[in-house]
Amino acid sequence: MNVDPSVAVHAGGRGRKKHSRKKHGRKKGSTAVLLGPAFVAAIAYVDPGNVAANLTAGAEYGYLLVWVLVAANLIAVLVQYLSSKLGLVSGQSLPSLLGDRLRRRTRLAYWGQAEVVAIATDLAEVIGGAIALKILFDLPLLLGGVIVGVVSLFLLSIQSTRGQRPFEFVIIGFLVIIAIGFLAGLFVGDVNWGQAAGGIVPRLEGTNSVVLAASMLGATVMPHAIYLHSALSVDRHRDNATASTGQLLRASRWDVVLSLVVAGSVNIAMLLLAAASLRGQTGTDTIEGAHAVVTANLGEIVGLFFGIGLLASGLASSAVGSYAGASIMQGLLRVNISIVWQRAVTMIPALIVLGLGVDPTWALVLSQVVLSLGIPFAMIPLVRLTSSRRVMGEFANARWITLIAAAASALIIVLNVVLIVLLVLDVD
Repeated sequence: MNVDPSVAVHAGGRGRKKHSRKKHGRKKGSTAVLLGPAFVAAIAYVDPGNVAANLTAGAEYGYLLVWVLVAANLIAVLVQYLSSKLGLVSGQSLPSLLGDRLRRRTRLAYWGQAEVVAIATDLAEVIGGAIALKILFDLPLLLGGVIVGVVSLFLLSIQSTRGQRPFEFVIIGFLVIIAIGFLAGLFVGDVNWGQAAGGIVPRLEGTNSVVLAASMLGATVMPHAIYLHSALSVDRHRDNATASTGQLLRASRWDVVLSLVVAGSVNIAMLLLAAASLRGQTGTDTIEGAHAVVTANLGEIVGLFFGIGLLASGLASSAVGSYAGASIMQGLLRVNISIVWQRAVTMIPALIVLGLGVDPTWALVLSQVVLSLGIPFAMIPLVRLTSSRRVMGEFANARWITLIAAAASALIIVLNVVLIVLLVLDVD
């Protein structure tokens, strides 16, 4: 399915010679010029799935699951840096590298699970944006979902026609709006900071808390963001001849840390807001209900900020999710896919869910569980490839980094196994 390059997303230079960057010499310009790709990937960490999972966790369990967000964000910093490093050093995206190494049947099966992840991602983003439009303008959910899809296409057209740097500025602007929208409530809310600090101690309370923990983990460490960041780094820096690989990697570390400090703060703010203002309140089992309670308890201005933050989250993350889906498809299926087609593939299931009248908040939470199940399929190859001297040369992971990344992957896998067992037992 080859299409006009102007409407296709790059997935990371296939066939590029490895380790071709200069390793010495000074970069012309400041490190700040090289920042940006991680802020685009970070949008995945503050999408509407995060809103649903974090508000539900705070409303039901108070400060109990703060530790999940802290741990998830620490894992995310490591994972996103490794993804960026893979793209910068190898000159290829993670999906492209996997596409080169997997046999056809395995490659197609792998693409299948990655596409399910992309669909689950878009489900959260489209539904979240539709809920925001209903909150702000009382639009029907199905109409809101269509509007989110159309606007996300417009945002993607900026990347296709203007280049990645302008696209990054637009996404960073959305990230600022999201941060303001969800941090505003903390300034007027009655957060118990002692109990919040106590929530850093890991503990769970029953099956539902495990489901929520997995949902929060899936909403924070996003598989499509792992695939995407490597492609973003290649697309952004493929023609940067003024910076050595070492300089780009240093800039990438700052990029990842700064962007995920913002995203992590927003996530924790959501949970603290819910724990302080929604705990024990009726009708907080949906985002709309949570918005109504927040508005009633904290004022209409905070409620307005909440709705605007949710809308910005849905629009920006939907665009970034489609970018990720196209890079996954190009790398694994070895085709350039039109954004319109990719948008249709992942958006249609979300519109069907809205049309059927499924509870949108619960659909959001379940979509994050699906994403959590997809994390190991992205993390394990990422750790292996970034630890390989054949792929990374002198920039291969140090042993201690490999051990920490492997431990994080094992933790996620164990949590997912426990989640499945508990769900099965609960059904029986």
